Amino acid sequence: MKTLKINWLWLSTTLLLLSSCSRAQVSMPQKTELLNDKKVLIVYLSRTKNTKALAELIHQKVGGDLVALELVKPYPEHYQTIVDQVANENITAFLPPLKTKIDNIDKYDIVFLGFPTWGMQLPPPMKSFLNQYDLSGKTVIPFNTNAGYGIGSSFETIQQLCPKSKLLTGFSTTGGKERDGILFVMKGEKEKQVQIELQNWLNKIGLFN
Repeated sequence: MKTLKINWLWLSTTLLLLSSCSRAQVSMPQKTELLNDKKVLIVYLSRTKNTKALAELIHQKVGGDLVALELVKPYPEHYQTIVDQVANENITAFLPPLKTKIDNIDKYDIVFLGFPTWGMQLPPPMKSFLNQYDLSGKTVIPFNTNAGYGIGSSFETIQQLCPKSKLLTGFSTTGGKERDGILFVMKGEKEKQVQIELQNWLNKIGLFN
């Protein structure tokens, strides 16, 4: 009788542990995307090279093809001149022609879009890209650098221009402040901090190597 009670106690404990393990497994977060099975494109626009550095850090983590957006007629170097030109382009809805060409956009499953905040809006060259290339059915992921004022309406504009895409939560970090003469900052401790933030962001949106 004593042996029977011991066996019954052992069996009950085992079943309880198995049940707990099963519940724990169910509650674990699931990956929403498997990068090894996806074709990735990282497109970015960069003036002071902060967005370029961010794009390269993302490329190190997710792989894929890395492409810089270039214009047929580059913007002027003078800060106030480009500010005035971009403001006029936003008012007139002008889309600057792109020098950059991407062959076979259809082969990509995931498209990262990187850009600085210009006038609290999505820069006109990125609007040109989204008007020229159809990203329907693709996963679109924005990332941004700014002078401390945030993303403005840029992420909302991407959603409007990609109505048939799956838009994931974007990433934003403070870059240079060209107006104040502070240009490239994505180095040293700042770069290390951003690397950690990037990995946390990629984990949060379900993208893993």
